Amino acid sequence: MRYNIVIALVSLLTVVGCRELKNTNESKTLSAPIASTLVANEEQNPTTAMPSFKMLTVDNKMVNLSSLKGKKVFVNLWATWCPPCRAEIPSIEKLATKTDKNKVAFVMLALDNQFEKAISYAAKNKMALPIYYPAENLPPLFNVEGIPTTFVFDEQGKLIHQQVGSVDYNTSKYVNMLTK
Repeated sequence: MRYNIVIALVSLLTVVGCRELKNTNESKTLSAPIASTLVANEEQNPTTAMPSFKMLTVDNKMVNLSSLKGKKVFVNLWATWCPPCRAEIPSIEKLATKTDKNKVAFVMLALDNQFEKAISYAAKNKMALPIYYPAENLPPLFNVEGIPTTFVFDEQGKLIHQQVGSVDYNTSKYVNMLTK
């Protein structure tokens, strides 16, 4: 009986801690015509375009997300305290090895209360992907109900895919999305 209560509490804390949505495999891939229609005027619909958003690097340098336009950009919102976030990182790292760094940028945006926690976690787990930390309030697009959440933008900064919840990114679907 006590064992069942402990399992129930751990499960509840995991769901509440990561603020995951009920459907943890919600995926939206936008077709090119739909994506271009949605972002035809970024002024009118900023929630479907890559936001101008300042982030800090591990070297304490300021980078604007919009400066990565010209490449496909894979943005993953994660935190060290989120078990599903940690679970999907190895598949993101494998995906990154199958892409051209000159054509695809990976942004692992840490949402921990302190950037040092994410930096320490990345070092301890030998993460090869670059991690960033918000240098200002999150833009509306990144104000999500649960993490992990991933956004993929095309070279023009148009949102072409959004994934809520942890998935295996080391698949042909994501390789094709980033290399075609």
